[in-house]
Amino acid sequence: MSTADEATTTPTLTPAVDSGAAATTADAGGQTGARLAARFPPRPVAISWPATQASRTQVLARLLAPPFALDNPLSQRTRRMGLLSIISWLQAQPGATWQERWLASGAEATPDWRDLLNRSDPRMPGDVRPPHLSPGLLVLICGDVIRPGLSWLARFAPARRGLAEELARTRDSATFADLKAACRQAGTATQTEQTALTRIGMILAAKGGVVADLTVGDCLELIEISDRAGVVVHGGVHNPLFYQLLRSLGVLEPDAPAALRMFTGTGRPTCAQLIDRYRIACRPVRDVLVDYLIERQLVCDFSSLQHLAYLLGKLFWADLEAHHPGIDTLKLPRQVAAAWKQRVMTKTRTIRGSDGREVTVTSARLDGRSVLTAVRAFYLDIAEWADDDPRWVPWAVRCPISASEASHKKDRAHRKSRTDQRTRERLPVLPALIAFVETQRTATADLLRVASAATPGQTFTAAGQTLRRPVMKTKTTGRIWAEDPDTGRRRDLTFEEHRGFWTWAMVQVLRLTGIRIEELTELSHHSLIQYRLPSTGELVPLLQIAPSKTDAERLLVISPELADVLSAIVARVRGGEPTVPLVVAYDPLERVYNPPMPLLFQWRCRLENRPVAQTALRAYLDHALGEIGVKDAAGKLTRYTFHDFRRIFITDAVMHGMPPHIAQLVAGHRDINTTMGYKAVYPEEVINGHRAFIARRRALRPGEEYRTPTDAEWDAFLGHFEHRKVALGDCGRSYDTPCIHEHSCLRCPLLRPDPAQHARLLAICDNLTARITEAEQHHWLGEAEGLKVSLVGARAKLAQMDQITAHRRGRTTLGMPSFPDVAARTVTTPATLTAGEGTP
Repeated sequence: MSTADEATTTPTLTPAVDSGAAATTADAGGQTGARLAARFPPRPVAISWPATQASRTQVLARLLAPPFALDNPLSQRTRRMGLLSIISWLQAQPGATWQERWLASGAEATPDWRDLLNRSDPRMPGDVRPPHLSPGLLVLICGDVIRPGLSWLARFAPARRGLAEELARTRDSATFADLKAACRQAGTATQTEQTALTRIGMILAAKGGVVADLTVGDCLELIEISDRAGVVVHGGVHNPLFYQLLRSLGVLEPDAPAALRMFTGTGRPTCAQLIDRYRIACRPVRDVLVDYLIERQLVCDFSSLQHLAYLLGKLFWADLEAHHPGIDTLKLPRQVAAAWKQRVMTKTRTIRGSDGREVTVTSARLDGRSVLTAVRAFYLDIAEWADDDPRWVPWAVRCPISASEASHKKDRAHRKSRTDQRTRERLPVLPALIAFVETQRTATADLLRVASAATPGQTFTAAGQTLRRPVMKTKTTGRIWAEDPDTGRRRDLTFEEHRGFWTWAMVQVLRLTGIRIEELTELSHHSLIQYRLPSTGELVPLLQIAPSKTDAERLLVISPELADVLSAIVARVRGGEPTVPLVVAYDPLERVYNPPMPLLFQWRCRLENRPVAQTALRAYLDHALGEIGVKDAAGKLTRYTFHDFRRIFITDAVMHGMPPHIAQLVAGHRDINTTMGYKAVYPEEVINGHRAFIARRRALRPGEEYRTPTDAEWDAFLGHFEHRKVALGDCGRSYDTPCIHEHSCLRCPLLRPDPAQHARLLAICDNLTARITEAEQHHWLGEAEGLKVSLVGARAKLAQMDQITAHRRGRTTLGMPSFPDVAARTVTTPATLTAGEGTP
């Protein structure tokens, strides 16, 4: 029976939300889960409908006949006895319909409704619960004669037993069959599948209708009621599988959110909430801090605003109130200000010693100057605003922090020294890390492939390891397990392959691009762009980095090695589908859920695609470094941060000849000093030489050159890329740079050899060998020495060709598309730009 057959209805409460939190959420913080849930109210609970209005005779005739009747005579007799007992009991209750009698009986308000029926029958002992009552109630619920409340169904577990199976048999068999097929396709465990179908059945039992009538609001209401009642559900009350099933079948509304977790977003706290975290006692000062944050939030992102609230609210004023109770003015006495500045430059933490006792340790705060700078800016901003706005006048007082105290000159030098030393320690470890993740990716993939083909109990060998497929007693969640034949220790090969691939992908992308971790996790299929040269038609692959820290996007040229990595990622996330799935990701810095995007770093979890979280990537990287076992100078395991790859990338790029101002654009820095701060300087001449070069160039180049290029200039720019093609491959030198080896390509490290020219290079090697022999015979020792250098370079290029060929062969066996197949879009520029047209 669908909801269209229902008569009079009464509204119920929408899913419980914190209206105060919703009202105080910052307007710019995006839509909170509470506001999103308000768009999807649950269906109202009906008071009366045809099935509950039927007479006793009609109810019995319908529920004792197919499809409600069972084929097993014994089971059917038990069901009939229970049905008659409950009907007789309900008939004695007040009410015009069976639903009214059920509610009037008080069954949902008692711990066990069967006790009420036993007390009404003097022939039944009070402590005996006949086994036929539960089957009788089940058929009444599935026959839509009564509709128990969701709260009662969530609390009373016996009422849920067999609910999904009976609803599938009697009410909506086709849709339940599709739900089960979707679960099997996703590889869910038996208990997980049963829990999801039971939760769908609970909504049908309480609201009526068929599966197609369910709404997003019904799902949210079930979760809220189950959570409020403290129900223990397999996988947790917030397990999204039942929501994923309904959405995958197209049951829910067309605008239903792609992920159930979007309803849990709390949004951004307001400025008042950010300050109130620190329980400031002085209300006037608290209001000043709130107003100051409100003024500053227009010019900074939420992450910076939250950090500023921490500096001003906790480290500044909350610390003053803790040590000077009753303080109520920003005009600090000199002794109070001096004591606070001394405290803020240190931090105290409690650790547990080797003997188990807690020990208080005090150390220098690395960002102590940042606190002083923020407080000084707070005082100076108020003094400046007081000239235009009278409300700031009472708070415009002398700043207790001088300019010299807030100077970061020494701190920058110390920080530069620490980061340089950190980069120098980790740069030599990078080749070992790359080799390990490459090996692990191949080994884990081979183990999973061979184990998938093995039968339970069979021993198999792959990647140099001998394992055995275990015999599982229950159905697993689609994972492939293996165990050591000697120790019996089990391993999740599916997870190991997942970890091996994404560790490799993360390390390769970070080291080849130098992007930030938030930029990595936000890479999408739309980030892959092809630029087609108008004259030759050659494709130049580009990687578009979305605006992040500096709110400015940038384009990076994709090297062949990076193109292989991105192609492998796209091929994996597509999973045989024509497009990259859309994924909902949470932005922890901005406290909002982003709209569905075709992210590259995503994985399949049952019926839902989820982004690969930064915490997971952190754990994967730590695991790889732990397996390598490289230790630092202190004897501890070397640990990378995501930003270490960025520093290494910039250091390596500048050391190998990239001009620092080009490195600045590639890294996305606003100031070249920031770029040079990232670079771990080895020779000091690099900085001095670059600064001198910049000074000379600025003095020589006139200002009118900074304009829109002419057609001839643009053709000259395109001509650089057209002149990259040489006989043995492609030249990789930067734009507007001469050939440093005077076109002796065999000696040039920038030559990317083409494996198709392998035979030509072999002929060159043979010719060089013959010429060396001839030179030695004629005692042309200088000529022979030069030819030997060229021969060494030619043999190195041959080895490089062999590596490229082996690398490509390994990629093609995986069915990996080339970069033109995975690029999201292609940009083509006309050969001649007309006046007024800009550059791409």
